[in-house]
Amino acid sequence: MPHETAIARLQELLGDRLSTSNAECTLHGQNETYYPNTPPDAVAYPETTEEVSQILQICHAQDCPVTAYGAASSLEGQHLALHGGISLDMGRMNRVLAVDPEDLTCTVQPGLTRKALNEELRATGLFFSVDPGADASIGGMAATRASGTTAVRYGTIRDNVLALEAVMADGTVIRSGSRARKSSTGYDLTHLMIGSEGTLGILTELTLRLHGTPETVTAATCRFEDVEQAVQCVITTIQCGIPMARIELLDHMMVRGFNAYADAGLPEKPHLFLEFHGAPQAVAEQMASFEEIAADFGAEGWQTATTTEDRNALWAMRHNAHYASAALGKGKHIWPTDVCVPISHLAEAVAQSQADATRLGLTATIVGHVGDGNFHAGLSVDPNDPDEMARAHEFTHALGETALRLGGTVSGEHGIGIGKQSFMDAEHGAALAYMQAIKQAFDPRGILNPGKLLPAQPQARAAE
Repeated sequence: MPHETAIARLQELLGDRLSTSNAECTLHGQNETYYPNTPPDAVAYPETTEEVSQILQICHAQDCPVTAYGAASSLEGQHLALHGGISLDMGRMNRVLAVDPEDLTCTVQPGLTRKALNEELRATGLFFSVDPGADASIGGMAATRASGTTAVRYGTIRDNVLALEAVMADGTVIRSGSRARKSSTGYDLTHLMIGSEGTLGILTELTLRLHGTPETVTAATCRFEDVEQAVQCVITTIQCGIPMARIELLDHMMVRGFNAYADAGLPEKPHLFLEFHGAPQAVAEQMASFEEIAADFGAEGWQTATTTEDRNALWAMRHNAHYASAALGKGKHIWPTDVCVPISHLAEAVAQSQADATRLGLTATIVGHVGDGNFHAGLSVDPNDPDEMARAHEFTHALGETALRLGGTVSGEHGIGIGKQSFMDAEHGAALAYMQAIKQAFDPRGILNPGKLLPAQPQARAAE
């Protein structure tokens, strides 16, 4: 067995919390998209920071790869152990360590999921705002710099992590940041670790920013004749300073998918799904202002959802976009991808992606966090059909080029993982060499999630 010395030492440390069974390894090699199953050599289940440190010390000494594993909901294969070694399942480190209502903060372990955290917070009148749809782990969300439907008002995970504890490649434990709202001391290691996809260290504690639960929450939907009108409505809304809590765009193909998956009965036109938070009078004023703007752009079919049950049903439908896309594709695998552009170019980017899908004969849905210019395309593909996969590759490459041409980024939310490394040079240019230097400084033996985020350096590629 590869890495057998490291695995034997880990067995002594963890006992039955170190598994080499085919079932466990196969489970940890699965993913939500089209990547093939990539099992690790063993799965470790730590319960404390000290255990994570000891695991890293052992693996560092034996050059054994370590890949952090949370809820496995990432969409670019970040949790897959491409080079074998240890899948570090953080699921047992799932406690709320402290809640400080006066400071609007809490400290949690990385394996805690966002829904479990909000259940714990319910009695405090506070909530954790980042909502990527899936019930992701907090550590995984931080590692992939997650975003979601509420980012337009409350920010991404990057804006909502104040401090963290991490175990570095050699087992050293560090702390970065504090519960204070700002600092001007030293390099910002906190935000360097966020979005590093487990390539610089293993997150073991996070201190999060919380928000007061709004007194009133109302959701709404409306539809437009085309994407251009919907996006222009959103741009005007943002420019007018209306504090939207959520503002989501669904193209006609995504609506068709919802009708196929959930018998939603929606007219197959572009829709906006909206949510307003605040005091009752403020919410009423926000809705009236938005409805007036939307009418100027030809909005129709205005409907509201005020009860918790109706709102939950609306957002459950939105969060099931992945499965609705699969229903539209008649059960094919879904290749999800995302880009983010300045909102002034969003309509152009969406129109180009729709045209590319049509040109390439692909079934594709589009859904987006339109308030911040981020949108997702879900391609229906058969991984066993080389021609269809080649056309899907051409689509995603064209989409990335479109985003960069319009002044955006090849991922606003999913991250890089396996699938988007080829864009890193085009997006970052000379800065990529500095990223690679940081990786070398933090992880000189290359054991932390190898094969992810950064493309191999030229000399490494030449040696392969």
